[in-house]
Amino acid sequence: MYQRLVLVGNLGRDPEMRYTPNGTAVTQMSIATSRKWTDASGQLKEETAWFRVSVFGKQAETCNQYLNKGSRVLVEGELVVDEKTGGPRIYTRRDGTAGASFEVRGNLVRFLTPKSQSGDNQAGAVTPVPVEPGAGTMSEEDLPF
Repeated sequence: MYQRLVLVGNLGRDPEMRYTPNGTAVTQMSIATSRKWTDASGQLKEETAWFRVSVFGKQAETCNQYLNKGSRVLVEGELVVDEKTGGPRIYTRRDGTAGASFEVRGNLVRFLTPKSQSGDNQAGAVTPVPVEPGAGTMSEEDLPF
């Protein structure tokens, strides 16, 4: 079986990079995707979905160096499912309501923000670094956060 998820959206905050105990770089990004449509009554509707994306290795270092809050990216990867439910990770918010976290293991990140709109830390041209299938496979214990 095979799954592939493609997201195009904007970073909601600056990427955070950490290292696993064996020294592999892991960058976590929060990406917002949105869609707009007109409902049957003619009202304009908008829906935003948030995804937590983890990228590993050299690509993690590149993302941390060149991306920042508001950067537009295209991410290809796989959905990381909750082992208990087979769906998104379910948690309880501080106010007691239920929440779900859509988590993605990114295999390829393409930077879509034009240089003219990028911040100071995006000065150079960047070529995305593809990850070999299975190269970023890690267990949850390996993640530093």
